[in-house]
Amino acid sequence: MTSIPADASPDEPAAGRPLSLATLAVAAGRPPREPFAPLNVPPTFASTYVQGGPDDYGRFRNPTWSALEEAVGRLEGGRALAFSSGLAAVSAVLDEVPVGGVVVAPVGSYSGTLAALAKMQRSGRVGEVRTVDVADTAAVEAAAAGAHLVWVESPTNPLMAVADIPAVVAAARAAGALVAVDATFCSPLVLRPLELGADVVVHSATKYLSGHSDALLGVVVVRDDDLEQRLRTTRTLGGAVPGTMESWLVLRGLRTLHLRVQRSQASAQVLAERLAEHPAVDRVRFPGLPDDPGHSRARAQMTGFGSIVCAEVRGGVAEADSAVAACRLWIPATSLGGVESTLERRRRHAGESVEVPETLLRLSVGIEDVEDLWADLDAALRS
Repeated sequence: MTSIPADASPDEPAAGRPLSLATLAVAAGRPPREPFAPLNVPPTFASTYVQGGPDDYGRFRNPTWSALEEAVGRLEGGRALAFSSGLAAVSAVLDEVPVGGVVVAPVGSYSGTLAALAKMQRSGRVGEVRTVDVADTAAVEAAAAGAHLVWVESPTNPLMAVADIPAVVAAARAAGALVAVDATFCSPLVLRPLELGADVVVHSATKYLSGHSDALLGVVVVRDDDLEQRLRTTRTLGGAVPGTMESWLVLRGLRTLHLRVQRSQASAQVLAERLAEHPAVDRVRFPGLPDDPGHSRARAQMTGFGSIVCAEVRGGVAEADSAVAACRLWIPATSLGGVESTLERRRRHAGESVEVPETLLRLSVGIEDVEDLWADLDAALRS
């Protein structure tokens, strides 16, 4: 019987042909191929290790984190660091801003990021936060002057604005600013910001990377060695380390990322097109629609249009809330990116941006049968 070398890696084919992202999601982050070795890196529940190096405590390293970081890093084309939550990952990157520094951030974007920035501004930790429409490249370029960090979401959460990332990167570079892109809505299978020139990619791994609504985790991916070390130090000293079980769950979920994204994106396209014609809907925000303002940019930068659809219900808050309550298959929930389809009226949250319309519903399309999803949604809207 032919033996497999102990140092053989399943994600480095002998022929030298680069693997697709779909295959890397399955193959990366595996243990060495040794006789009777497990196929998956097992969860290592340890706070303390036998001395033998500088990092012999559980706040510095864990084999389960390392496997997840290797896999996500390969998918993004950089080096990944896992954090205890998506917001912990966001906070670590915001910590790169010098005291009194200037941050450019998208208006109508993830409320957690905007709240963290507002808190930093109130305390004087950040001197100024300039909010702009990231789809307005000229506005971003103007705001970037004198900035230390340009924060991008594309598409934004939940207004679905699509940024011209290469143009934003060019403007930030000219200003000497760092560029961070929150790509949670897309996953690395749909958008790879590092290839477009960004310095940092942030994910709430709770969402698509995990895909099963059972783990809180965040990930930051970079290419620069010094930046990686600074973020690692921030994680270690701040204690924002990921849990072992959470890391294992996200890595397990990552193995089906390609199939989940493929299915949910296809369904999102169908649902967006039908919602655009629905009598109970005023507007649909989805870059896969040809008349969406971000359509051409999304086609140029992304390999798909994602699985988040936002619809503004005709009428008022009562009608929007009634539609959510009438759903039987769609689940009213705040998170997104899971195998199950969820929806919510975003302005129900007190901290949501006033830029978000009161009747906007954010729909996270899962992997159920699209006709079942449509029947439930159509009935709820007509009710």
